[in-house]
Amino acid sequence: MAKRDYYEILGVERGVGEAELKKAYRRLAMKHHPDRNPDDKAAEEKFKEASEAYEVLSDASKRAAYDQYGHAGVDPQMGGGGGFGNNASFSDIFGDVFSDFFGGARGGSRGGPARGNDLRYTLELDLEEAVRGTTVTIRVPTLVNCKVCEGSGAKKGSTPVGCPTCGGIGQVRMQQGFFSVQQTCPRCHGAGKIIPDPCEACHGQGRVEEHKTLSVKVPPGVDTGDRIRLSGEGEAGAMGGPAGDLYVVVNVREHPIFQRDGKHLYCEVPISFADAALGGELEVPTLDGRVKLKIPESTQTGKLFRLRGKGVAPVRGGGAGDLMCKVQVETPVNLSKRQRELLEEFRGSLQSDSSHSPKASGWFEGMKRFFGDL
Repeated sequence: MAKRDYYEILGVERGVGEAELKKAYRRLAMKHHPDRNPDDKAAEEKFKEASEAYEVLSDASKRAAYDQYGHAGVDPQMGGGGGFGNNASFSDIFGDVFSDFFGGARGGSRGGPARGNDLRYTLELDLEEAVRGTTVTIRVPTLVNCKVCEGSGAKKGSTPVGCPTCGGIGQVRMQQGFFSVQQTCPRCHGAGKIIPDPCEACHGQGRVEEHKTLSVKVPPGVDTGDRIRLSGEGEAGAMGGPAGDLYVVVNVREHPIFQRDGKHLYCEVPISFADAALGGELEVPTLDGRVKLKIPESTQTGKLFRLRGKGVAPVRGGGAGDLMCKVQVETPVNLSKRQRELLEEFRGSLQSDSSHSPKASGWFEGMKRFFGDL
């Protein structure tokens, strides 16, 4: 009986990439696996068929031979490069595909020193520092290579030896029915080596705790949540492994005057009742100093004035944002007798002419219609 085309079995095109190939096989394997279909011979055959197809197509050399010669190129009985039952067990293929679920390392390095952990440091900045950029010095607690053993963890004059449990690869494989689960070696914890005579300074860890002082250059325009990566400034790796990275996370403190929204700044500007009515000119603050803001007559509270280019230049490039000044008209307080008399006279002069209060007249008209509808 002629074998079906491997690409057809997996339901993929011939030019399919590795990720899509694995996804297709995973879907079929989960559907037809014997554990999920007990006593179903048809499902078991489909599972074996899919596993055979994936075993060939996931191997670059076998796939090339299959693409050129078909099944003859991978059939050992016909001089091919080895078939499903020849080079890999049924459970090995299944375990490799699902190794990401069980901590396996398919396609990654096995054994050898592990990379150190990445670290996070929260950097508090004032708004002015974040907008203009700055250089700060930080002190970070971390793990560094032991100077006595130079990170090996072994006493001076001795060296680590290969782990007898995993044979120096740092991984052990456990068989569980159809599953072949790859796990970190429980003895060497993935290092592939053990230390018979540990260093007294670091107790065989190869690392010691230390505070590291670093200079961090903060680019202009950063905002809360932005990260600055310092490569190799994280924790040192175990047994001389490479160091991780340090991520400096920016947090911008609240400003007494300005609020930031992306590249724009906002502030509230209090003005007097007289300036709002008659108009005038005010000095308003910006991050670059004071500027003049012209207030037209009849300005209402809440009016927004835009000062172009007085915001923030984003860290990722682009033009500077704007500064939005929101006017707040202040009600006079602590009035003198004369001031009260003048205001009483002023109020009396307005009562006969509603055109001086356009919002109030509109509001009262709306209120009358509302109660009239009731």
